[in-house]
Amino acid sequence: SVLSRYENQITILSDYLEEFPETDEPVWILGKQHHLNTDKSRLLLDVSARLWFTYRRKFSPIGGTGPSSDAGWGCMLRCGQMMLAQALICRHLGRDWQWEKHKEQPEEYHRILRCFLDRKDCCYSIHQMAQMGVGEGKSIGEWFGPNTVAQVLKKLALFDEWNSLAVYVSMDNTVVIEDIKKMCWSSGQSSSAAHSSAALHGSALGRNRSPAGFCTGWKPLLLIIPLRLGINHINPVYIDAFKECFKMPQSLGALGGKPNNAYYFIGFLGNELIYLDPHTTQSFVDSEEDGTVDDQSFHCQQAPHRMKIMNLDPSVALGFFCKEECDFDSWCSLVQKEILKQQSLRMFELVQKHPPHWPPFIPPTKPEVTTTGAELIESTDKLFELEEEFEILSV
Repeated sequence: SVLSRYENQITILSDYLEEFPETDEPVWILGKQHHLNTDKSRLLLDVSARLWFTYRRKFSPIGGTGPSSDAGWGCMLRCGQMMLAQALICRHLGRDWQWEKHKEQPEEYHRILRCFLDRKDCCYSIHQMAQMGVGEGKSIGEWFGPNTVAQVLKKLALFDEWNSLAVYVSMDNTVVIEDIKKMCWSSGQSSSAAHSSAALHGSALGRNRSPAGFCTGWKPLLLIIPLRLGINHINPVYIDAFKECFKMPQSLGALGGKPNNAYYFIGFLGNELIYLDPHTTQSFVDSEEDGTVDDQSFHCQQAPHRMKIMNLDPSVALGFFCKEECDFDSWCSLVQKEILKQQSLRMFELVQKHPPHWPPFIPPTKPEVTTTGAELIESTDKLFELEEEFEILSV
């Protein structure tokens, strides 16, 4: 009953959405500039096109006996889903793709959306993320921080052959160019299972796979940079650099918010951040028989929330997507020009070579199994059950 009251309260609060003020200042949304006095409707269309993931209820219990709603604890997981979904939209449909209510959408769109449905067999579902979080020291139902959700996405992406992303999560506020290029150019899996999968999805993956099934090109890069921009409050010295990140064409926004209260930040207006809020509890939605998804509840169709940058918790994670190597090279140039031009208190470092005092960089690889991540988790659960039965029989 306490959880039910919390869900109702949070849903009511989420219904209040501010309108944008009358101003001549530009609005930046994920690398695109808008002007309120000339193209406000285009701005709102741009915001509503982003996939919006919120708390859900009445999905199948996580792990079979766990929670059937993520209300109260899953907000950072939902924000991580939104950032990743934006990367996949850019990957398959392009940054300029727009969503319109009741308009037929391409198959790639529905396939992206199915990756995030609240089912244990969907590769980026709340089930997968919560269970993968156990390996990061988070119990199911425990709140994640920005870095934890980044690590979970990095692991789950290894099982996602269709999207074929290289996920790089920076360490110690340092992005290493050499390591990223090594990871994005590393050869793909050479097993027969990988070959058949590559042939199946060859058209979706384009030039990134040769006819033989080997990965021969640049793997699209999801770059996540977890940061601490202060001790208890954000340090004002970082604000300009933080805002510059939303201007970059490669921007996927930022994960952050307030303690135990996560938001997906997609842009800014002046000294206010614009964000999508996951704190609305909606009912579970499944795909239809033809594979399409009733997507009305996956798009925020009102003006988004705003908050003052100085109210932001200093623990954040920036996201960027580089489909081609030239996109990454361009991003590096922008960082050098716009982020690192200040000599004091840099937000993060960009270095060419792998630091010699760090452990060697080994690109992550998918474990030697022929299952999806969902089946891996399920088979692991069964393995534990068999072990327990064996122990009982032994006694």
